[in-house]
Amino acid sequence: RDDDDINDVASMAGVNLSEESARIMATNSDLVGTQIQSCKDEPFLAAIPLHKRILETAKKLGITDVPAEVVTFISHATQNRLRTVIEKVTVITQHRMESYKDDEWYEQATDVRSQLKFFEQLERLEKQRKDEQEREILLKAAK
Repeated sequence: RDDDDINDVASMAGVNLSEESARIMATNSDLVGTQIQSCKDEPFLAAIPLHKRILETAKKLGITDVPAEVVTFISHATQNRLRTVIEKVTVITQHRMESYKDDEWYEQATDVRSQLKFFEQLERLEKQRKDEQEREILLKAAK
């Protein structure tokens, strides 16, 4: 019992926790069990067209009535899903924008640009060779 008194900071300060709890419950009894929101709960999607669409789908399944809370819930779920997808796309775009060429551990395995230039030069040389062969054939034919 003495050890409990030493470790009980509230009693050392002269605070009776049961009295404090009773006072809090008495003054805020109207707020207990209620949810307080700092801003108005507005749906993300237009409520009327969404409700019509939900009713159409529900009628196919044999449901005749859909409460407004369902519309609000689906609207919030859509907003949450869209936010998640946009966050993931943002991360992907940031990864694509990262340049690894400046990294000291980066080692370039292939240089596609130089390979393309090389192939273009080969094509030009081959075309020149064919053109020269055609000229020679034409000159021989003309002689």
